Amino acid sequence: MKKELKNQIIETISAQLKEYPNFYITDIQGLNAGKTSELRRECFNEGIKLVVVKNTLFSHVLKGMENEELNTLLDTLKGNTAIMYTTSPNAPAKLIKKWQKAGSEKPVLKGAYVQECAFAGSDKLEELVAIKSKEELIGDIINMLQSPARNVISALQSAGGTVAGIVKTLEERN
Repeated sequence: MKKELKNQIIETISAQLKEYPNFYITDIQGLNAGKTSELRRECFNEGIKLVVVKNTLFSHVLKGMENEELNTLLDTLKGNTAIMYTTSPNAPAKLIKKWQKAGSEKPVLKGAYVQECAFAGSDKLEELVAIKSKEELIGDIINMLQSPARNVISALQSAGGTVAGIVKTLEERN
């Protein structure tokens, strides 16, 4: 491979890492054409970009980013490697788990960089599935904040709307 082509591929990978804050390093070797096509289709539907990369070129990009977390993933770059780029932190993990539940041995998680944290090894899959997106966390916080307000409103409604009823209800709650 010519040096110009290598540099172009490295620039493309770097641009994708800037565009997508989360990525999963996987192994999809051994999937037949039909299964690979099905996996790519599901990735597309979930907003995941699946790209097969050369380990040496991807390692050049990771080393060039000068990030200690990313450097921990260098050991996962052995054998065939496919990268799943995503904006959703847990979408690839859920997809991999779904495929494994369906009886497929591939894709296999080798590592991931999610929300500025590195995860190495297939044993981290459950951890990655449980990660919530920013929107899900905001929803949880809003629900927790609304819960006390709902309790007060419920107490006021059950008191019958009179001051004596409200005081009585509040005393019963304590």
